[in-house]
Amino acid sequence: MSRIEYAVVDMYEKLPVPYGLVRFGVAPDHPEVKNCQDKFTEVASSPRFNFIGNLDIGNDIPLAALLPHYNAILFAYGASQDRRLGIPGENQLEGIYSARGFVGWYNGLPEYADLSPKLDLGEEAIIIGQGNVALDVARILLSDINRLRRTDITERALASLSRSKVKRVRIVGRRGPLQASFTIKEIRELLTLEGVAFQPLDRSLLSPDPTKLPRVQKRLTQLLLKGSTTATPAAPKSWSLNFLHSPTSFVGWAQDSKRLAAMDFVKTAFQSQDHADPEAKVRPTGETSTMPAALAFRSIGYKSEALPGMQQLGIPFDESTGTIPNASNGRIIASSPAEEGPLTYIPGMYCTGWVKNGPTGVIATTMEDAFASSEAIAEDWEGGISLPNSDGSESFKRGWDILQTDPVIRSRQTVSWEGWQAIDKEERRRGQVKGKEREKFTSIPEMLKVLP
Repeated sequence: MSRIEYAVVDMYEKLPVPYGLVRFGVAPDHPEVKNCQDKFTEVASSPRFNFIGNLDIGNDIPLAALLPHYNAILFAYGASQDRRLGIPGENQLEGIYSARGFVGWYNGLPEYADLSPKLDLGEEAIIIGQGNVALDVARILLSDINRLRRTDITERALASLSRSKVKRVRIVGRRGPLQASFTIKEIRELLTLEGVAFQPLDRSLLSPDPTKLPRVQKRLTQLLLKGSTTATPAAPKSWSLNFLHSPTSFVGWAQDSKRLAAMDFVKTAFQSQDHADPEAKVRPTGETSTMPAALAFRSIGYKSEALPGMQQLGIPFDESTGTIPNASNGRIIASSPAEEGPLTYIPGMYCTGWVKNGPTGVIATTMEDAFASSEAIAEDWEGGISLPNSDGSESFKRGWDILQTDPVIRSRQTVSWEGWQAIDKEERRRGQVKGKEREKFTSIPEMLKVLP
């Protein structure tokens, strides 16, 4: 909108509310990360921007229905599926959850409003995966409930967490500390969590001389060597980072075969001597171990899915990576890179974020990627690239101004930016009553009842 003077942007959202990952993925005790909403609100206040919420493209209306109305379409949706471990017991035992589902539950994502994780099954929990999401899950499980009451975590989650029996959390990864994808900020938060101790690491896993490591790895190693601010014997709760373990199965109780009791692992070892290499690979050693667990969370990554109608329009999708094949700042390619011949782009089709790159990076990374893809659209427009509906013919109509008259769309209760502001106002009012910033609606019908 800043590069093209008369550009009009219509943003379609499956849910009635905006902000996606910022609202439903960022931990409730990280309000500072959500400040990017201010920039979004600034853009949304422009008369050249339309927010269209509660409209599921590909299901409520065909993707093809958008094509005659736009010069460019940018796919910016995230990852709706989590990767599974594919080991015995994963689908049979009670007490096993995806980190994505758990995060969505405590953040009020309607899809997981009824998850009801049973946090009172026992004291031991295991998280498989060592990224920031895994650390978020651990921190929420171990935090003092009164610390969380001041956040926008849902009241339903607070009620469940207040009954939680979890006192010990193991965060398990198949490689070493310098291959883990968590950030220094997240580790520091867990290490300084009040009343929670960090089980000391095996120092052989860390460099004997951290000063020789690159800056980030050096700081991480120093933090892990320093350990927790809470002494282990005096702490009612604790957590650990368990490296070089690969899960092989979930194990049920002998007296209750449907309830999780433990997890089996095979120990791994590095294939090379360079344990500081971020890409270092490991191999199974054959040695096994078992860890007790009343609860388990898999946090090994997410995947995007193709939208219904993409294949019919010739838009490729890589099922193995969960991404739309692209090049040159998000321009969608017309054929798979595995096929012979030069790459060709689909005019007017772009992607950004996780559906472009996979579920990597933090909020700031995703924002920068969105800026790059937007620049590509502006460059193509200014460079005279032949984009759809740009021949100046009178048959071209402006996006939402015309689409909203479609009988199918009119039958849906779509949400405008003004509608979202009404939902936002009511959520803040509900939160004020409870002494917090907001109390989110956790169901779509509840949200829609607020609309004028």
